[in-house]
Amino acid sequence: MDLSYKARRRLALLILLVGLPLYIIVALNVITLFDRPSVLVEALVYLVLGILWALPLKAVFKGVSQPDPDAKDQDGPR
Repeated sequence: MDLSYKARRRLALLILLVGLPLYIIVALNVITLFDRPSVLVEALVYLVLGILWALPLKAVFKGVSQPDPDAKDQDGPR
């Protein structure tokens, strides 16, 4: 099922404002359950977690920053 452009923009905004902070809180709480590893291992874990959240949501964010492809050009040609 393809989402409309407007639905993808709204969903992307919801994910960034609500989902991402929740993901960060959960990731930090899970990390604190373990003994503190070396700085390099900890940095690698945060790097992987920082990339991991975006992979399943790639389709939602794709093209959101572009103008609406279905909108009619209101200004006319330039």
